[in-house]
Amino acid sequence: MALFEYKAVNVGGEVSEGELEAADEASLVRQLQADGLIPVRVSPVKGGLKLSLKPARKSGAQISQKQITLLTRELASLLESGLTLDRSLQILLDLTNEPPLHHLLSSLQDKMRGGATFSTALEEQGNLFSRLYINMVRAGEAGGAMQAVMQRLADYLDRSAELRESIKSALIYPLILVAVAGLSVALLLVFVVPQFAQMFEDMGKALPLPTQIVIGAGNLLSGYWWLLLGLGYGGYRLFRWRLRQPEVRQAWDRRLLAMPLAGELIIKVETARFSRTLSTLVENGVSLLKALSLVKDVISNRIIAEAVEAAADQLSHGKSLSEPLLEQGVFPRLALQMMRVGEESGQLETMLGKVADMYDQEVRATVQRMLALLEPLLIVGLGVVVAGIIMSILVAIMSVNQLAI
Repeated sequence: MALFEYKAVNVGGEVSEGELEAADEASLVRQLQADGLIPVRVSPVKGGLKLSLKPARKSGAQISQKQITLLTRELASLLESGLTLDRSLQILLDLTNEPPLHHLLSSLQDKMRGGATFSTALEEQGNLFSRLYINMVRAGEAGGAMQAVMQRLADYLDRSAELRESIKSALIYPLILVAVAGLSVALLLVFVVPQFAQMFEDMGKALPLPTQIVIGAGNLLSGYWWLLLGLGYGGYRLFRWRLRQPEVRQAWDRRLLAMPLAGELIIKVETARFSRTLSTLVENGVSLLKALSLVKDVISNRIIAEAVEAAADQLSHGKSLSEPLLEQGVFPRLALQMMRVGEESGQLETMLGKVADMYDQEVRATVQRMLALLEPLLIVGLGVVVAGIIMSILVAIMSVNQLAI
């Protein structure tokens, strides 16, 4: 049994909070529901410290996507209990103690009380909510199914975040290896090589070319590290600026897709993202043509986004979805065949969900395969560089000894 902190409301909208023991969060949620309460937030308590699902933020801080997801989930739970949207927003206002989130909820409630719809109120929050989010809410308002829409939105945001986090987590170890390798080489060049350089200089002998290169690299790194850092940062900023130009971004994305392992991973990631987003939109009543225009903005690779845009144009002329996508040749054939089956059976959104689940797993498997290949390559690469530095010093020592003899 573990101790959990909870906040819940009853059917009258009264807020209650406290701590209870339960086997897990799901058990506590069921226990609260059996007591006639609507759980809004449940978080574990460890070592006497309350672990809130929402980290404390300073006034003026931006609202994170994690907070947006949590807010969506809480709103869906309140709407599912039969509370009105206005009452649900008021309860969330009473529960939050974070100034940015409190300001957001207050703004949404004020605009709705002023006669605006929820989707319009969301749209007036700047770029905080995506076009996809707003259009799904608008579809829910038109169909009278706000609770279902918010629940599906929360599921969609959770799945998208889970995919991103799985990729980031998998890349942590290779990044650590790269950092350690770079630090090890820098330490050798800055602290070890100069000791031998001074010895060779005192002997006054000509050094082999590999030794001269290593010593020169050490002198450059120790004497002009600030310049190298500045050039690296400037190159990074220049690269980011160049990528904002459409023709450069298009050429870069095409080059990425052509790479042996990275291209395969990008295609699978974008296929999962495309399928998940399109499934969620169609399931919530957004027309297929409108959904494709929204999905295009979610896809990060410009080549694939242009293929979706071309498919949407052919769809407006009466073609099916899978046929023009197949002609574009960017998505895997298996995924498109599954979409075709979904179209023919009238269950496109269900089949798209299955495609998304399948390629989510494929992404994880591909990342693991890439890491299995990358890790030994990094270790071997570090060994080769270190061995090269050591050999250059040894060659110089041997050549000096031979001249002395």
